[in-house]
Parts: sequence; structure tokens; C-alpha cells
Amino acid sequence: MTHRIITIVGARPQFIKAAAVSRALKASSALEELLVHTGQHFDENMSDVFFSELGITPPALNLGVSGGTHGAMTARMLESLEAVLLEQKPAAVIVYGDTNSTLAGALAAAKLHIPAIHVEAGLRSFNRAMPEEVNRVIVDHISSVLLCPTALSVANLKRENIEKGVSWVGDVMYDTTLHVSNTARQVSRIVEQLGLKDKHFGICTLHRAENTNHPARLARILDYIAEQSRVLPLVLPVHPRVRETVKPWAAKLPGVTVIDPVGYIDMHRLLAGASLVLTDSGGLQKEAYFHRVPCITLRDETEWTETIEAGWNRLWTAADFKPRSEISEYGDGNSAQKIVERIESYLDSAG
Repeated sequence: MTHRIITIVGARPQFIKAAAVSRALKASSALEELLVHTGQHFDENMSDVFFSELGITPPALNLGVSGGTHGAMTARMLESLEAVLLEQKPAAVIVYGDTNSTLAGALAAAKLHIPAIHVEAGLRSFNRAMPEEVNRVIVDHISSVLLCPTALSVANLKRENIEKGVSWVGDVMYDTTLHVSNTARQVSRIVEQLGLKDKHFGICTLHRAENTNHPARLARILDYIAEQSRVLPLVLPVHPRVRETVKPWAAKLPGVTVIDPVGYIDMHRLLAGASLVLTDSGGLQKEAYFHRVPCITLRDETEWTETIEAGWNRLWTAADFKPRSEISEYGDGNSAQKIVERIESYLDSAG
């Protein structure tokens, strides 16, 4: 018997994770995937390019929902996704991470009594001011299958009395990094195009609402980035939401090069060549480690605490890095296959 699975994505980090899992799903004789894009990230450089570069089958449906407040966006997604699920009647729904698309997908499934499968479950920053943290907590509590990237994420769920359906599977972003790293070295020319030299530049990204929606905090972070740029030239792919603020600021700084958002291949080539990463992105903290590049996180906490304990990451408010060590719990590059096996086992046992 073949089970239809609907995968719901909407933002850059989800495309990256779905790429690995979709490849594994294609190899399964028991599962058939239908990919639905909410439209949350609609910019070509933040959406379309990822499907082509990562070899993901284009979404069967694009709901075109973007913009507006968190509540309005999530509500429109929920309404649209409910209609899709009622029509398609999937055996289960896969959601990734912590975005509004994640929350809407899990809610739509739960209200229709369709099992929700949460990939990257159990992460906690313990900062409820972050919409991502609120999304994570809700999605974990309404999901039937919780697939965790780290041992700590399993422990976090246990503290919230969530143990049924929980598995540690490692990090699917590592799967995708291994898949594209050689291609990025061979194909991308972005380092040459920007006139950079390997290990003589850093990468900076900034997009989280907790940083960009508060002028005083954003000004402090930009001052910090400016200070870093006096020591090391920085490349800053600018998120569309902060473009108008960042471009005039960067124009005064010779050490900061602002560029449009880049595709996944180009970003991995930049990571491979960088000597430092500054970011408020959760995914980029890990991708920096995968390339063994030190990272400074532009937040007051991180859900990826193992990167800090292993000395590859530090908060911008910390004085220095801890001694470095390797991180074993992200897995061996076969997390996507483990995810598919868990899904097959769950659906078999559910009848």
C-alpha cells in the first residue's frame, strides 16, 4: 500500500531540509509525496532558485500566501491548507522547523485528525518573544511524530511530557550540505565575482524580527557589524525586509559589501571560503559548523547550544569562544533516510 504524504514548505530553511527528505521519499515504495509551497518566501532568490539548485521537484501547489502580520499570514495559510488537505486526504503531513508555514500546516492537519510529522522537533530558545519559539512549542504539542536533530531536543520534549512518537534522527541540513558542497566548489563563481580571496572575508546575515523590528536594537547590531568589518571584510546578502534600512548604512562602510540574497550553491561556496560568519539565522549557525567556520550569533540565545559548547559558535554578547570540539549528534549524513523509515513505521503501525 502506498501512503500519500503532503509536505508543506514556505521558507528557505524548509526548502533545504525538504530537499534531503524528498530524495529519500522518492526511493520509498511505500510513500508518495505531494509538495505544497505556502508562498511565504516569494522572492526568486529566496524560493525558486532553491528548487532548481537542490533538484527538488517543483511544488505541485503554490498557495501564494505572503506578507501581512504573523496572525493574518498564518490565518490565510491555514484556510488554504485546510482546503488542500480536505481534497487530497493524505495519510500524514510533514512540516519543517518553526515558521508560520510550519504552524499553519500542523494546525490544519491536527484539526482534520491527520497526523502531523514535525522535522526538527524539540528545539527551544526559551524566548517566547520570538514568534519562532511560539510556533515550535505549539507544533510539537500537536504533532504525532517528532523527529529531533539533537539529544537535547529529545530532552526538551521529555520535560514537556512529550515522549510518544519522539525519535532522534540527526540533522537533515547536514545531509544537504554533504550533497552540494563539491558542486558549490566546482560551479559557483561568486567569490571571484565579488573580488574576494578565500579565508580573507566573512559572511553576515540579518533577518529575525526580534532584531529588525526594533530600531534601537537594530542600530546596536549594525554598530557591532560595522566594528567587525573594520577587521575583516564582510559580505552581507540582504533580506528583502531590511533592504531599505541596511543599504544606506552599508554605503558608509568600505568593509561591508551588500548583495542580493544568494542561492544555495553560492551560499555554500561563500561558507567554504569564509573565515567568519555573523548571523541571526538558526540554519546558518549549523551550516557554518558543517564547513568548520567560526560563527557569531547576533541574538541573546540560541536553540543550537551544542555549537556553543563545542566552541564553533558564540553569542555576540559573549567575550570569546569555548575550546573547540567536534559535534557528533548531527549524524552521519543519513538523517533523511532515518526520517523516511520512522514515517513508514508509524503509518504501518497506525494501520
